[in-house]
Amino acid sequence: MIPLSYYLAFTAILYIVGIYCLATKRNMIRLVLGIEILVNAANLNFIILSANWKTGFVDPFAHSIVIISTALAGCISAVALTIVVYAYRHYGTLDARKLRRLRG
Repeated sequence: MIPLSYYLAFTAILYIVGIYCLATKRNMIRLVLGIEILVNAANLNFIILSANWKTGFVDPFAHSIVIISTALAGCISAVALTIVVYAYRHYGTLDARKLRRLRG
């Protein structure tokens, strides 16, 4: 069995990649992907910790919460990508800093 620390290190790396993507990227599609990486890292961490809470016992409540969270994240990303497409059609750019300057 793989130790818990390996799983936690993997989710920490995913979280760092998501934060890096949000902090450095200017493209709105990449920002949405960074948010999705953050949500998936949190979900994976939740599943890992629920599976290792007690030896031989996996909490089904954590799995149900993660399933609901995954469904909501899919809906949110669909709405966010729709907004990105409409912003590109209207303004002709996906650069978040340029779109921020267009505020009136």
